[in-house]
Amino acid sequence: MKDINYDGTIIELERELRHLCTVIKQKGREILTNFEITPPQFQALQYLITEENITIGELSNKMYLACSTITDLVDRMEKNSLVKRVRDNKDRRVVRIIVLDKGHEIINEVLHARRQYLGNILMDLNNGEKDNILKSIEMVYSRTVE
Repeated sequence: MKDINYDGTIIELERELRHLCTVIKQKGREILTNFEITPPQFQALQYLITEENITIGELSNKMYLACSTITDLVDRMEKNSLVKRVRDNKDRRVVRIIVLDKGHEIINEVLHARRQYLGNILMDLNNGEKDNILKSIEMVYSRTVE
């Protein structure tokens, strides 16, 4: 990464993005207190729904947590009927994690609450303004994953 001279706009963007991420993360955790899952369980369920049929090792890599930590997390989610472990058909040594209906339902409810929160924040913006925000965020995000 080359060294760049930062103008005031870059400094301000970094600060505002950092503050925005912090507030959204805090509000997301606050929203989760109304549901029967923890922030790590929410994150794990999202990965499990997106990726489908992944192993504890794969989930561990995605969440940057030790396998033992993920095993405990999956144990608690299994106990709460959010997920179940299923042996792989091709290799019985491999155990995959499947999201159950209750897990899908709780994720949908949490996402609905989070979207409602964001909708309330952006309520007074017109569709063009919302589209501009979305395009700007997508552009910044796409440059972070290149």
